[in-house]
Amino acid sequence: MMFPDLMFGILFFSQMGIGIFGNFFILGLYSLTLLIGHKLKPVEYIFAHLALANSKVLLSKGIPQMIVSLGIKNFLDHVGCKLFVYLQNTSRSVSLSITCLLSGFQIITLSPSNSRWAELKIQAPKCIVPSCFLCWCFFLLINFTLIGTMHNSRYLTNNTKIWHLGYCSILTPASFNTALFAIVFSIPDVVCVGFMIWSSAYLVFLLHRHHQRVKHIHSLHFSARAFPEIRATQAILILMSTYVSFYSINSGLSFYFFKMEKPQPWLVATLDLLAACFPAISPFVLIFCDSQVLKYWDVLWHRKCCCLLCHTVASQTPSQNSSRAL
Repeated sequence: MMFPDLMFGILFFSQMGIGIFGNFFILGLYSLTLLIGHKLKPVEYIFAHLALANSKVLLSKGIPQMIVSLGIKNFLDHVGCKLFVYLQNTSRSVSLSITCLLSGFQIITLSPSNSRWAELKIQAPKCIVPSCFLCWCFFLLINFTLIGTMHNSRYLTNNTKIWHLGYCSILTPASFNTALFAIVFSIPDVVCVGFMIWSSAYLVFLLHRHHQRVKHIHSLHFSARAFPEIRATQAILILMSTYVSFYSINSGLSFYFFKMEKPQPWLVATLDLLAACFPAISPFVLIFCDSQVLKYWDVLWHRKCCCLLCHTVASQTPSQNSSRAL
């Protein structure tokens, strides 16, 4: 096992472990809420779908790359290669679209009652769940066409071009227009990222205007971070800025990857590592910026500490009793 492979394996293992823990915490919390008969808020449905999409991104990218880091390469067959690439692209696109939906819902929620978004405030909560399922269906269908352009290396001919992903190989005809394919399939991503950038600026504008209107009723003892309007917006702003940053870097490297005649293995691993950064970070942004989720996180953490304390006290009790008896 080479040192770069070992380093990438450690990075993927750490990233996947931390990200899966955070996303599964959110999914478990909302599942438990539904099981005990409580209803979720509209924004919590978005959080749940985002956590599910992020978990799929982490698993579909982390597991194959961890196996490659152990020295096992090209272990996926024709069907497995298609399936993993299909899951990676679909879950990544759904994660982006759900984040975009979250930013749009936040704009509608925080917009003043006299704005043009006011009419949507009543209807928006009813459209959250159908919109989330529409995102899944749309990208499941659009990425399904990607399978038709993929071939396994065992069917290699003189009229094909091959990209090695480490865990499998993708083959396309030599006449296949890579640039056109990348442009067509990146249009939804570019639209979502553009909307997220615009919504971030608009949210900052709404936040500043609302803060100027209500600052006279806030106590001087409260810091700016404690204002409700700031807590309502900071999570989405952090999510959008994080995604746009990683998406820009990943897109530039992806374009370079498709232009290379023989891509290096480290570039493939770097692309997967960057693509999984947002799914690993986003659940903790939601946990520590959303007061409701943070409350359950604190309860879980304090309960764990109490259990450890009780276990320590119980283990010390027999020795104390024996010393007293003596």
